[in-house]
Amino acid sequence: MKKNSSTRLWDASEYLQSEEDIVVYLSAALEENDPALIAAALGDIAKAKGMTQIANQTGLGRESLYKALSSEGNPEFSTVLKVMNALGMHFHASLSHDTH
Repeated sequence: MKKNSSTRLWDASEYLQSEEDIVVYLSAALEENDPALIAAALGDIAKAKGMTQIANQTGLGRESLYKALSSEGNPEFSTVLKVMNALGMHFHASLSHDTH
């Protein structure tokens, strides 16, 4: 007898349960230097925190945020800063140890 099995897409936002999880996740995305990955990671974090709440705090539309903060999105830097602020996060500058 065959069992019916179903699959669904993995959703990172379901696993971002603590502030530490969020910081580690975003830090890993930032280390990749891939704008699409960073935007998608911010989207996952915003979804984990509640996209409607983030939209309200930023003054941006919820659907616009979903679109901008996806791997296909290309958010303006001002949007990224608004989302970071709404998440209670900010960027820190540090010297790179890479010897490009």
